[in-house]
Amino acid sequence: MKIAVAGIGYVGLSLATLLSQKNEVVALDIVPEKVEMINNRISPIKDKEIEEYLQTKNLNLRATLDYKDAFNGAQYVIISTPTNYDDVTNYFDTSSVEDIIQKVISMNIDTTMVVKSTIPVGFIENMKEKYNIDNIMFSPEFLREGRALYDNLYPSRIIVGEKSKRAEIFANLLKDCSLKQDVTIKYMNSTEAEAVKLFANTYLALRVSYFNELDTYAEINGLNTQDIIEGVGLDPRIGTHYNNPSFGYGGYCLPKDTKQLLANYSKVPQNLIEAIVKSNDTRKDHITNMIMKKEPKVVGIYRLTMKTNSDNFRCSAIQGIIERLKNKNIEIIIYEPTLKENTFNECKVINDFNEFKNKADVILANRIDESIKEVKDKVYTRDLYSED
Repeated sequence: MKIAVAGIGYVGLSLATLLSQKNEVVALDIVPEKVEMINNRISPIKDKEIEEYLQTKNLNLRATLDYKDAFNGAQYVIISTPTNYDDVTNYFDTSSVEDIIQKVISMNIDTTMVVKSTIPVGFIENMKEKYNIDNIMFSPEFLREGRALYDNLYPSRIIVGEKSKRAEIFANLLKDCSLKQDVTIKYMNSTEAEAVKLFANTYLALRVSYFNELDTYAEINGLNTQDIIEGVGLDPRIGTHYNNPSFGYGGYCLPKDTKQLLANYSKVPQNLIEAIVKSNDTRKDHITNMIMKKEPKVVGIYRLTMKTNSDNFRCSAIQGIIERLKNKNIEIIIYEPTLKENTFNECKVINDFNEFKNKADVILANRIDESIKEVKDKVYTRDLYSED
């Protein structure tokens, strides 16, 4: 069948690549360069499996700037456009999603819209009422940046926010294009599916915050963080996963999803959700204080990216620390090979590593790799395992 995918970020491109193995997929975006790259089988984002599949697989995939070309004849229109959290309104900015909904409605076509963007709880029901439509449902994605296609090929679960034949068809489309033998599929109402997405990401943020606060305690008291974490993790109920300290949680999902969930609690008693949001700021304050104790004149930032093997640094935790250091009048230099500009956030970008390491008194690295280990005497990191 023909499937349209609106929005070619991590979510959209991974889904378009996945589904185009067995279906005709037309991907829609507003950036001409991204469309051209995909049509030339070049990935506009850093993702090992997407890059490999575009180069080596016989995919029935093309990209376009024309929404009518993309949507016409499509049995499903997957919406995976970005939704950013607005700290002023305490709500997701869902205008990009609504724009696609309005375009589909204007075409008066027989299709089902599947929202994959992160949205507030109750959004789908609001859209049905606002536009007097029924051909829309929500299906949360559970992907990691840089491993998005891998996580679609080996999904932890498939959740579709509707109990219907069209929901079953859509779930089986995802399952049939995956490589995992036994995939749990769960159907529920869209409102519950929207809640699943926010609560899952908030739990992950909780786990990040927990081990970061454990590390803060150990650092201040001169204890060995790794020994404590590994001793705690030997309890099988806790486990030895997702426990590597960092400068805080960041990226596309966790910061905005935790804040959105907290906003949804405006009339519901809670303590924990607010603590998870506040903990991230507290961690950045602590990291900044530890750096200031070293009395540096120039602080070097080794990579802005959130994760290993990623080219994304939107809302990366290190940026919060940069702001705090700037407020203390510390000179900041940045080493980030993916940046073409000479400055970032009014800080000088130096892409000659030798020049960078020589100028910096202290080098901050949220995640360390082999190249940074050669100047380990200058490096400040909380990374224990060289993994995300």
